[in-house]
Amino acid sequence: MSADNSKAPPAACGVVAIGRNEGDRLKRCLASAAPAARVVYVDSGSSDGSVAFAHAQGIDVVELDTRDGFTAARARNAGFRRLMQLAPELQLVQFVDGDCELAAGWLAAAGAFLDQRADAAAVFGRRRERHPERSIYNRICDAEWNVPLGQARACGGDVMMRVAALERVGGYRDDFIAGEEPELCARLRAAGWTIWRIEAEMTRHDAAMTRFGQWWRRNVRSGYAFALGRSAHGAPPERLWVWESRRAWLWGIWLPLACALAVIAFGAPGLALLLIYPLQLVRRIPRQPGALRDRIGFAGLELLGRFAEGLGQLRFAADRLLKGRSQIIEYK
Repeated sequence: MSADNSKAPPAACGVVAIGRNEGDRLKRCLASAAPAARVVYVDSGSSDGSVAFAHAQGIDVVELDTRDGFTAARARNAGFRRLMQLAPELQLVQFVDGDCELAAGWLAAAGAFLDQRADAAAVFGRRRERHPERSIYNRICDAEWNVPLGQARACGGDVMMRVAALERVGGYRDDFIAGEEPELCARLRAAGWTIWRIEAEMTRHDAAMTRFGQWWRRNVRSGYAFALGRSAHGAPPERLWVWESRRAWLWGIWLPLACALAVIAFGAPGLALLLIYPLQLVRRIPRQPGALRDRIGFAGLELLGRFAEGLGQLRFAADRLLKGRSQIIEYK
């Protein structure tokens, strides 16, 4: 996955990497970005020497003010602004998370695609998990990254974007603590741009997710992201995350409440309503990827994840009701 200088990226491409306490992952990330015309690293309060390392590599560093809170969206916007200050002639920007390593030849492949499609604002490729063998949670991530080829509704954090398109819509929303990429893509598509997934290796991601608690917090964050996106673009025709939010409420909140009420009203026979969960599990197992053992695990965690997503929805509702500042939900 190391950078291949024989496949030169377009001269008008820069890289914005963001991270917080990524350690060796950041070292791999920045090394893989070396072929780009310019690299900017944005640090969100690291205490592991990340800033010193980036400076030692001759990379321009932006340190976010800790008093304003951290979001990936805010970090990417800050990095993009700095990149434009340093090299205003750049036409393309590759965003990459600090726990990811760019694939050899990706910058060239993505740049060539954007050169061929004037309507494309963003392009992304295959993001793979570095160690899927270490936990089922990592394997779930790897499966999530493998989205269909062709035109897409949204991208993830690793993506190459056209500078003109990003500037036209005003960049990411700083206040989005999760799900900022689909929100940005909704605005890009509303402005007439397209987003694409191409068949090329893009990044190697290191989730380092080996504990149930990490996976649970990640799903709480997903639930919060669904609610946040729905609040911004839930109306037709976009209807962003509307179904996902309803699904979280149905399986994670309303059905458990209905079961509790059934027990109160009918006693032990009311527990029969809980049979809907194993029935859903049986229905979902054949639709999962991989070997039978993984399919059973994926389906089981998918069902459990609805409860975590429901908590994320409730957390969002509480933040809106109490008008408190949203706090990022970290799983590492």
